[in-house]
Amino acid sequence: MSRAGAGARAAHAALLAAATVLASLLLGRLGLPSPSLFAGLAVGLVDALAAPRPLALPERAGTAAQAVVGVTIGTLVQLSTLAALGEHWLPVLAVTVGTLLLSLGTGALLGRHRDVDAVTGAFALVAGGASGLVVIARQLGADERVVAVVQYVRVLLVVLSLPLVLQLVFGVHADGPAAAGAAGPVWAGLALTAACAAAGPWLGRRAHLPAASLLGPLLLAAAASLGGLTGGAGVPAPVQEVAYALVGLQVGLRFTPRSLVAVARVLPAALALIVVGVLGSAGLGVLLSAVTGLPALDTYLATTPGGLYAVLAAAVGAGADATFVLSVQVLRLLVMLLAAPALATLLAGRGRAAGG
Repeated sequence: MSRAGAGARAAHAALLAAATVLASLLLGRLGLPSPSLFAGLAVGLVDALAAPRPLALPERAGTAAQAVVGVTIGTLVQLSTLAALGEHWLPVLAVTVGTLLLSLGTGALLGRHRDVDAVTGAFALVAGGASGLVVIARQLGADERVVAVVQYVRVLLVVLSLPLVLQLVFGVHADGPAAAGAAGPVWAGLALTAACAAAGPWLGRRAHLPAASLLGPLLLAAAASLGGLTGGAGVPAPVQEVAYALVGLQVGLRFTPRSLVAVARVLPAALALIVVGVLGSAGLGVLLSAVTGLPALDTYLATTPGGLYAVLAAAVGAGADATFVLSVQVLRLLVMLLAAPALATLLAGRGRAAGG
């Protein structure tokens, strides 16, 4: 590449970075979940459709971002959190499996759409772990563009409707402090992130894990957290935001005019199925309350399908048991992400059999 070409590429990358930061700040002020990921998705999409020569994100940058997301999710797994399930672990696990089956049912219906295959339909409507699912969708054979858009439509619907549901159904307001972030000094969080993000993908490949760039760091960070080796440290917030922005850009830059039209055609059916999934999850929350005797507010928030940090902030503000809510949400997130490779293989196999 010539010096002029390299300079133009650097200027293009700087412009994309600045636009992503500004968009992320704006979306954050509006209170939207995962603002940096959504900002990266939007900026990448605009660049892919408007620029004469869209920028291609370096593969190493995408892989590093996926590893950081994996570490972020893994550090949520803590003994103190999972211990909050206590005697209710079996009904909680049953409800988690029920949520997975509900997601697969709605995903199967979406997979009948002419622009969506079975794997993409399932990943697009899996309830929980939106950022992780977007990261591994392409690696497991799904169209990550459809998955990203539908997943974040679901998260937005849940988050925007949450205050209204809490006020009208439960008679409470969610105007309390946000849930606390990771403890520990920043240097410890950086060291943990660097170690797990570097070793996790290598260990994942050695163990023949699918989507090793995400699941390897996730499992390594979870093991360190459960073993008490992290001291409460987690991925520093700025590092998380950069990683999510890179994931969003990675997806957005792969859009084409044709794929955008296809996603637009999918959205009406996806929105209807998202509503079915949200109502079904609420029903599972009612069932969990009836079986365990726990307050309906706690079980509703625990089974809400999306917007983990917004749900935790709402739980704290509404006076619900935030530790229980977090434990159920984390368990579901782990089940969904760890089950994803097997589900992709199963659905792809069925698709080939049906096609044959």
